[in-house]
Parts: sequence; structure tokens; C-alpha cells
Amino acid sequence: MTIRVLLADDHEFYRSGFRSALETQPDLECVADVGDGVEAVREIERLRPDVAVLDVRMPRMDGLAAAEAVLSGGGGCKIVLLTTYDEDGYVYRALQAGASGFCLKSMPTDELLGAIRVAARGDALIDPSVTRRLVSRFSAGLAPPTSSAPPADLARLTVREREILLEIARGRSNAEIAGRLYVGEQTVKTHVSHVLTKLGLRDRIQAVIYAYEHGLL
Repeated sequence: MTIRVLLADDHEFYRSGFRSALETQPDLECVADVGDGVEAVREIERLRPDVAVLDVRMPRMDGLAAAEAVLSGGGGCKIVLLTTYDEDGYVYRALQAGASGFCLKSMPTDELLGAIRVAARGDALIDPSVTRRLVSRFSAGLAPPTSSAPPADLARLTVREREILLEIARGRSNAEIAGRLYVGEQTVKTHVSHVLTKLGLRDRIQAVIYAYEHGLL
């Protein structure tokens, strides 16, 4: 099944290069590429792509505002945001809004294409290095938990699943978690799935937010 993708980036050279990469993939189709957030929202409403890849910084309306506008309206389009290291301040709000991914523009092209596929199937991806920067930056700024007692739903997790939750919150990938806990990567994936289901979370990004909002680290 072909994944229909919209690109939004005000840098024409980057945008055209990314579009060319998309067009080499048999399962990806670029339905439009635009240069600002206003156009992105308009074209998403008109074309109904499966995934929209939005640069965080764009004229008229930035990628974050465009993502919030699209996600608040429903419609099913998944959002992957592109960022650079000096734009971490946008990420927390974007994840709260329901973005399906946050990727560095410096990531290899095949990994960016992979993030589109991850978003299209309903999962989420955030570059581990971005996560590590975010949790260190935002954990100090989050409001303290309203109660010192752990949330009741945390009791649903096994000891191993709680370990997995804390590793996710530290921004570690499945492979990194597997190495630290001396288990197979497939085992980690199974535990991650159980954690998300038991806590009623959509994806591992929400798991990061959950852990920090409840003061688990």
C-alpha cells in the first residue's frame, strides 16, 4: 500500500532533495511539497495525505503551529516534525499535541524515510539524541506531581516493565535497552507494547511524558 506524503520546508533545496529521495521509494508517494505552514495546513486539508513532514521553522506559520492545527482537527494525518539541535524548545508541545515523530534534519535519509513509515503504521519515533536532550531540559521545568504517591495504574506493571518504562523515559532505543538489560530486542519490543497497553498510552513518546509528569525519574 502506497503511503501518501506531504512535505513542508521553506528551504527549497532541502525540500526538493527530500522529495527526490521519496520518489525513489516504491511504497512512498509525495503528493505535494510546500514552503510554509499555512500552505501545509491548506494542502493537508485538501489532499488528505497519510503523513505530513513539517519543518519546525517556516514563515507565516511554523511547523509546530501547523501540526497543532492539523492534529486538533482530526482527519487521521500523521505528523513528523523535523528539527535541529537549537529547536528543542518546540518539541515538548508538539509531542503533547500528538505528533508521531521528531527527527533531526541531519539524520540519514533512509532513517527519515523510515520515520515516515513508522508514523504511517500508527507508531511514533523520536530521535534518541533529541529525547535525551529533552528530558534533561524539561524535567526541571515540569510541575511537580500533585501527590507523592505513585499513580495507581503504575501498579499494573511488572518489575521488568517498570524498568523498561524508565529506560524509555531516559531516551534509549529498543536496541540500547536490550543491551543494558541483557535481553533480546524482540523481548524489549514486547515489554514496550505491554507498558503502553497497561498505562493507556498511544506510543513511547507519551511514555516519556508520563514518566516525567509523574516524577518517576
